[in-house]
Amino acid sequence: MTITISLPARARAQLIASTIHVVRGGRRVLTNVDLTITPGTRVGIVGENGRGKSTLLHVLAEILAPDSGTVLRVGTLGIAEQEMPTDDGRTVGDLITEQLADSRAALRAFDLGAEALAAQSPGAEEIFTEALNAAETLDAWDADRRVDVALEALGAVTDREKLLSELSVGQRYRVRLACLLGAEHDFLLLDEPTNHLDQQGLDYLTEQLRGSPGGIVVVSHDRALLTDVASHILDLDPSRDGIPRLYGGGYLGYKEGRAAERERWVDEYEQQQAEHSRLTQDLATAQNRLVSGWRPPKGTGKHQRQTRAPGLVRSVHRRRDDLENHRITAPEPPLEFRMPELSARPGVTLIQAVEVAVDGRMPSVTTLFLESGSKFVVSGPNGAGKSTFLNVLAGTLAPSTGEIHHARGARIAYLAQESPTATTLRARDAFNAHLGTLTSAGTLKEGEMISLKSLGILSSADLNRPVRELSMGQQRRLDLAMALATKPHVLLLDEPSNHLSISLVDELTEGLHLTKAAVIVATHDRQLRRDLASWQHINLANPKENWSGSSTFEGRTS
Repeated sequence: MTITISLPARARAQLIASTIHVVRGGRRVLTNVDLTITPGTRVGIVGENGRGKSTLLHVLAEILAPDSGTVLRVGTLGIAEQEMPTDDGRTVGDLITEQLADSRAALRAFDLGAEALAAQSPGAEEIFTEALNAAETLDAWDADRRVDVALEALGAVTDREKLLSELSVGQRYRVRLACLLGAEHDFLLLDEPTNHLDQQGLDYLTEQLRGSPGGIVVVSHDRALLTDVASHILDLDPSRDGIPRLYGGGYLGYKEGRAAERERWVDEYEQQQAEHSRLTQDLATAQNRLVSGWRPPKGTGKHQRQTRAPGLVRSVHRRRDDLENHRITAPEPPLEFRMPELSARPGVTLIQAVEVAVDGRMPSVTTLFLESGSKFVVSGPNGAGKSTFLNVLAGTLAPSTGEIHHARGARIAYLAQESPTATTLRARDAFNAHLGTLTSAGTLKEGEMISLKSLGILSSADLNRPVRELSMGQQRRLDLAMALATKPHVLLLDEPSNHLSISLVDELTEGLHLTKAAVIVATHDRQLRRDLASWQHINLANPKENWSGSSTFEGRTS
C-alpha cells in the first residue's frame, strides 16, 4: 500500500515569482511582479482596493495561472482566502482533516511500517524508517494538539461535528486559520487574516507569525499587524516605471520609502515636462531658421546656412523622440475620500436604548441615550454582542429585554461587517437604485442626494463595472458609500476597516472625527482604536470600564 505524503522542505524551501503579469477583462491587474520568499521572510502586500493583492496570492498558491511569468515553489503551502465555500456539507472536523492530511497520512504509514516490522516482512525496516522520518519531520503526533491550541486561542468553534454552513463568517475564518497555523506549512499565504479576530486572537496570531520559521505572505489593511510582523512590504500601487516596489525595514520603512519614491516621481515628471517645453521651443526656432535658410539673402555663406538649419531641426527631433521614448507618466492621483457634510440635530436624543439585551447574543444589559456629535467605540471579545448591539440600535433586531426608541425623522445608517451578495448591476447603477429607494421611502429629498463620484471612493472605471466583478475591498467601499448616501444623523459602523485600504481608513478616521453626526464604531482594529482613543468607550464584556461624556451610557452584566 502506497501512501502519498507531502513533506515540508524547511530550510530548503523557496517560493519565487518572476515577472508576473495578469490581465482581466482587458484591464492590467498585475504587472512585472517579482517576489522571492524564503524561510523566515515575512512580506506584507499593500495597495489600494482592486490593485490585485488577492490575485497575487492566488498566483503564488498556483490556484490562478498568470498570463505570463512563472512561479517556482519548493515546500508545502497553505492559503487563507477571503472567501470560503460552505455549501458542500463539510464540518469543522472535515476542515481540520484536510489541513492535517499529510500528518494523518504519515501516522498511518508509521502504523503500517510498525506492523510490517513486527511481522518481519521483507523491507520492513526501510519502510518503518521512512515512515518514522516523515512523521518526525511533520511532528505529526502533535498536529491535532497544535490545532486545538490555535482554535482555543483564536476563539474558534472546537466542536468537530459542527457544520461550517451553520457558523458565522467570522467563526469559519477562525477555524480555517487555526487549521493552517497547526499544519505548520513552509509557506503561509493569508488574505486579511485579522478581520474576524478579537484582541486575544490578534495577539496570538501576531505571536505565531513572528515566531514562524516558514515564509509568510500577508495581505492586510491592519497597520498594527504590518508593523509587528512584516519584514518587507510589497506595494502594488502605481510607480514611476510601473514595477511594484518592495521595501525593506518593515512598515515604517515602507511609509518612508513610499513617500520618497512619490516625491522623486513628481520631481522627475516636472523636470521632463520642462525639458519637453524647452525642446518644443527649440524645434520652433530651428524650423524658423530652416525657412529662412531655404530662402537666403544674396551673398556668401548661403550653402552653410542651408545645410546647418535642417541639421538643427533633425537634432531637436532626435532629442524630442528620445524624450518621448523615455516618457515618465504623470503620477496617478490616488483616490481621496471626502466625507460628506452630515447634519446635526442639537438637543434631540436620537436613540434611546433602555436596558436592552438579547438572549444568547448580547448578555450585557445596556442603556444608551445618544445625541448628535456623540462618538463611541464599542469593544469586547468575539461573542460579547458588538454586532448584535449595533443591530439593536439600528432597529434591525428587536431586543429580548428593554426598549429601543428612535427620534422622529432620525436617519440611521448601519454598515455591517460583510457585504451583501454582489449584484450584476454596475456600481453606479446599484448606488443610484439605492438613492431611488431612499427618495421613494421619503428618507431623502431630491436636493439632499449625494453623488457617488463626489465621495472619491471609487474610480471612474470601477463605477462602470458590475458589483460582482469588484474586489471585496471595492464592494466594501460601495457599502460605505450607500451608508453615507442616507446622510445619517447616526452612523453605526461594524468593523469599518475590514477590507479597506490603509489610506482610506486614515481618511475615513479623519472624517469621523470631524462629522457632526453621532458615530458608534465597533472594532478590534488596534490602530483604529488608538486613533479613536479620545472617544467614549463601551466595553460589552466589562461594563465597569465604560465612561461617557455628553451622551449617557450605562451597562451591566445580566
